[in-house]
Amino acid sequence: MASVPAVLQSEWTKIRTVSSTVWTLASAFVATVAISAALCAVYNATFDDMPDAQRLTFDPVLAGFSGIVLGQLAMVVFGVLVVGTEYSSGMIRTSLAAVPQRGTFLFGKIAVATALALAVGLVTSFVTFFIGQALLGEHRTALGDENVLRAVFGAGLYMGLISLFSMAVAAMLRSSMLSLGILMPFFFLVSQILTAVPKAKDVARYFPDQAGSKIMQVVPGAMGSDKAPYGPWEGLGIMVLWIIAALIGAYLVIKKRDA
Repeated sequence: MASVPAVLQSEWTKIRTVSSTVWTLASAFVATVAISAALCAVYNATFDDMPDAQRLTFDPVLAGFSGIVLGQLAMVVFGVLVVGTEYSSGMIRTSLAAVPQRGTFLFGKIAVATALALAVGLVTSFVTFFIGQALLGEHRTALGDENVLRAVFGAGLYMGLISLFSMAVAAMLRSSMLSLGILMPFFFLVSQILTAVPKAKDVARYFPDQAGSKIMQVVPGAMGSDKAPYGPWEGLGIMVLWIIAALIGAYLVIKKRDA
């Protein structure tokens, strides 16, 4: 019987020795920081030209995380690769032979990868915040202002949780290509488009990305957007419920199906 510390050590070795996962996390950091910085500079330069509704509800924190959409896609790829590569390479059979306790194997892998994703997410969120606020000029805010620390810390949590959700989905589908083929269009296209459709947006606001991203807002209805029927922490809670459901599904699949 493999011990939990041994499983965690093994999974850590797998993750840090695979270049694709390391580069994916680096891409999440670079994309989020660079795109957010560029957009903050644009916001500062064009602030007076914005519509009145956007200027009156301007949220410097949310504006500072404008690039997180691309960063979260990199986190999705990381989550999928961590789990899906085991199946595409056939390594899953060796892993389960070494760790017959399938629940221990699955949650050990997810725990290590999630801890790493959260660490990268938090570093990314704080670096992005400070650079973005510097570029917003007189429209910036400070970390000590009301609810700002919650939003910045929440942005890091959000990036880690989106990766965790992707791991669970990949464990259910057992395929990197299929998982990416569903998650990437869902987060980047479907979820974004449905929020602009009058009746569909009432459902879309409960999607994991839409609900979880509310943790990054300081100003309700920021940037002229519709106000959600829940608060920042409630939104993150909705996202956690999606994750719990996905983890249960992942556990049932790995327990019931052959490798």
